Amino acid sequence: MAQRGAPAAPATAPAVLPALTLNGYKRQVAQSIYRQNSERLFEGAPPPMLKSVIVLTIGVSPEGHPVRVSVMRSNGYRELERVAMDSVRRSAPLPAPSRFVLAKNGTAEFVETWLFRDDGRFQIRSLAEAQAMSDPDD
Repeated sequence: MAQRGAPAAPATAPAVLPALTLNGYKRQVAQSIYRQNSERLFEGAPPPMLKSVIVLTIGVSPEGHPVRVSVMRSNGYRELERVAMDSVRRSAPLPAPSRFVLAKNGTAEFVETWLFRDDGRFQIRSLAEAQAMSDPDD
């Protein structure tokens, strides 16, 4: 029992609050993927011309496990499709989705986009900087 006038116990780091919206949850998942795949990321704004844009459909269980990761759209670079899908699987467990973002089937379902440069490094659209705009009059 703490004595009167005794110093308070040190505060613990605040827990990450569950996202209340699907867009907020997508950002939490993207941050988790970034932490686990830092060697594959590029910094700064994406170039005006990307090598590939891969769109994945992702389903996450209430415990944070990817239960579905599939390619929704691609321009045919199979190796980059694999990199995008593996980046999700490698990051498991992902943040547990809140009840507010679960679909009727009991999973969090969303679409996310991977932006690949020529060197095979990527950013995820939910966290990517604004794409560089090239204006010939600049």
